[in-house]
Amino acid sequence: MTEIVNTHQAEAWNGYEGEHWAERYDRYDAMNGGFNEFLLDGAAIGPRDRVLDIGCGNGQVTRLAAGRATLGGATGVDLSGPMLARARSLAEKEGVANVTFEQGDAQVHPFPDAAFDVAVSRFGVMFFADPVAAFGNVRRALREGGRLAFLSMTPLGETDMATIFAALPALAEPAVGHDGPLSLSDPERVHEVLEGAGFHGVTGRKVEAEQIWGRDARDAAEFFAGWGPIRYNYGAGEEVRDTIATAMRPFERDGAVRLRSTAWLVTARR
Repeated sequence: MTEIVNTHQAEAWNGYEGEHWAERYDRYDAMNGGFNEFLLDGAAIGPRDRVLDIGCGNGQVTRLAAGRATLGGATGVDLSGPMLARARSLAEKEGVANVTFEQGDAQVHPFPDAAFDVAVSRFGVMFFADPVAAFGNVRRALREGGRLAFLSMTPLGETDMATIFAALPALAEPAVGHDGPLSLSDPERVHEVLEGAGFHGVTGRKVEAEQIWGRDARDAAEFFAGWGPIRYNYGAGEEVRDTIATAMRPFERDGAVRLRSTAWLVTARR
């Protein structure tokens, strides 16, 4: 593994958090997969493109991008050893041959200059310790005219998730502007970061998708209670799971817990 500057995130994603995501890859893909088409269409991946997937996690987006870049390929980069192991095993199982996965910190990873036509990320770019430096490094990896497309979170109050968090009022919402999940939730901040990193033609639009959290409220609560931030703040007690299950019950329909979620789809060019 190459140099890591975001050590706190590296510890989390190579510890409990990364293991939870790797073991439950199908649950997390069900949660975020509704946004895949927005991202891939926004990236306008062509058959000969070389695609970089930043914060690729378990590699679903990497594999889907490779499926569009049939004469090119896709490279996924992530801090998490457990998730990369899962990504490689899934690519092999699905017979996706034109993918590679590398462990590293995208902020400082030694990507070859101008090696990629397009860079994408599904909620993997919000945790950079220095986002301008990180996106500058990604820009260097893109050819002249290369494209960037990513998804980042919107404020939680705009989604059904606000109802769930309201049941756990002691959990403070992460601050906008820091290296947390809402760090790129403000469009002005996104423009500032990307333009500071040398990108141009920055655009953003809000997209909406349904997130599937479980078969029913109890199943969804078990999953949600194991998610790193909830487990860290509240522990793994039955009372927490009961509270979450009660909050999720109104969202049960058609055999699943379905929460309306929104995201920013951001595009830019080198």
